[in-house]
Amino acid sequence: MNQQPHIEAPEAEPAPRFRPCPWTALETVQDVELWIDEHNRSLQEHIGPQETGYGVCFTLAEGGNIYMQTNGDAIMLDVDPDAQWVAPLIAAATQSPPPPGQSWVLPDDKLIQLVIGLSSLVASTTLVAGHRFGGRKR
Repeated sequence: MNQQPHIEAPEAEPAPRFRPCPWTALETVQDVELWIDEHNRSLQEHIGPQETGYGVCFTLAEGGNIYMQTNGDAIMLDVDPDAQWVAPLIAAATQSPPPPGQSWVLPDDKLIQLVIGLSSLVASTTLVAGHRFGGRKR
């Protein structure tokens, strides 16, 4: 009897937990406040209490990603190397000097200015969980 070799089917990659959402530019403080409220509701709905490293990833239309996490008193940003071109805009919008690496820590009162400053450059946003904010080597 001739036996055919057993060929393993490639394992299908699991579907991403969160999918990108197309971005609509935000132009006013009220637009940003509504987005913040909507984003907070999404986080509460989709992120478990045991999860860490949650936030949002801004995918920039011209390339690169910015990962953002907020807590009670600070905004943490991880700016991918492909998105370093946007560092001068972040500095100008938030009136904060650029850090020596790719991780920024900004006061929480700069969130609205940051989002308005980035808004016209964003292609999409995606919720993230398990991101190591500030944990990568610089």
